[in-house]
Amino acid sequence: MDLLRVATAGSVDDGKSTLIGRLLYDSKQIFEDQLEAVEKASAQRGLGYVNLALLTDGLRAEREQGITIDVAYRYFATPKRKFIIADSPGHVQYTRNMLTGTSTADVAVVLVDARKGLLQQSRRHAFIATLLRIPHLVVCINKMDLVGWDEAVFEQIKDDFTAFARRLEITDLSFIPVSALHGDNVVDRSSNMPWHRGLPLLGHLEEVHIASDRNLIDSRFPVQYVIRPLSDTHHDYRGYAGQVLGGSFRPGDEVLALPSGLTSTIEAIDTYDGPVDEAFPPMSVTIRLGDDIDLSRGDLLCRPGNHPEVGQDIEAMVCWLAGEPMVPGAKYALKHTTRWTRAIVRTLRYRLDVDTLHRHEGVPSLGLNEIGRVTLRTTTPLIFDEYRRNRYTGCFILVDEATNATVGGAIILGPA
Repeated sequence: MDLLRVATAGSVDDGKSTLIGRLLYDSKQIFEDQLEAVEKASAQRGLGYVNLALLTDGLRAEREQGITIDVAYRYFATPKRKFIIADSPGHVQYTRNMLTGTSTADVAVVLVDARKGLLQQSRRHAFIATLLRIPHLVVCINKMDLVGWDEAVFEQIKDDFTAFARRLEITDLSFIPVSALHGDNVVDRSSNMPWHRGLPLLGHLEEVHIASDRNLIDSRFPVQYVIRPLSDTHHDYRGYAGQVLGGSFRPGDEVLALPSGLTSTIEAIDTYDGPVDEAFPPMSVTIRLGDDIDLSRGDLLCRPGNHPEVGQDIEAMVCWLAGEPMVPGAKYALKHTTRWTRAIVRTLRYRLDVDTLHRHEGVPSLGLNEIGRVTLRTTTPLIFDEYRRNRYTGCFILVDEATNATVGGAIILGPA
């Protein structure tokens, strides 16, 4: 079975945590002691029902305030597919948490309250999802029970979101009317909304096709570790371990090592279970080469006729994650794939208003939860692709060397 990564998004109190709780409960994915704990917590709060949102809102502050603050991950499986679901917060001040929760997602589930319609935060999260190039977007119009299961309300919100989506780059957009509290169209079809002929949410997630989303054209293999066993039986073994981030590799393929520019041929591809005839994303393998060339952590193997950019001047969109603002001239540690280097912020071109998509030029700094376009120069060359071409070789993080805190997440737009 393949693995589907799902992230929730949307405004405050749209029911993201309740939806995930209902998904887990109705698909029989929670244990009895978990359910008992949620029932007890619901009773202590004087609720007349079992609050399934408590399955994901585990922090004390979250339960006291009834909101999601940090990203919570839940794992479950059906006979068709395995899932990792990230429950992301909806408040504006937790935009950075939402961004980290959706950065690796295959599908973004955007919730909209049927009573309130499309709100500013719903637009913000939908834009961030498209900025991160999440290939599949599912809009769940929730709380349909509170609008009398009215199809006209669903169609109006659908039209509003479709009009907004024309300004974004969305390749796959779907709409599902649900009631997370009562379980309508979450796992099972709803008898209250016979006018909806599509699949319920779980059925839709089981059918989403993600195999073609991976880049199987541009072969990319960053070296994470050089394996040299210290034993008499393997004294001449030299393998390069890492994860395939694009394309495919087979024994006999000619490969180019960057940044050295040396070429060699793949002799064998090893895994924990033994040799394989082909390696493709997201496999973790050890590649053995026919020649003894100098390769170390941070170097990259690719095809001679299809290689990424190599350079020190980078243009990127940065989401700032720290309270201390980012200003031109600031220096940070930069981690890209398996390579660490240092970088200086050369220019801040503009700050992006994620509500209106307006570009504010001439701003002096980038503050907490803000997104802006910057140019950076690194002390050593990066081996990168544009983010739109490869999500894994096209992103990096910035780290404050004094505190070792991650202060920024960035997607690469290209060379500066």
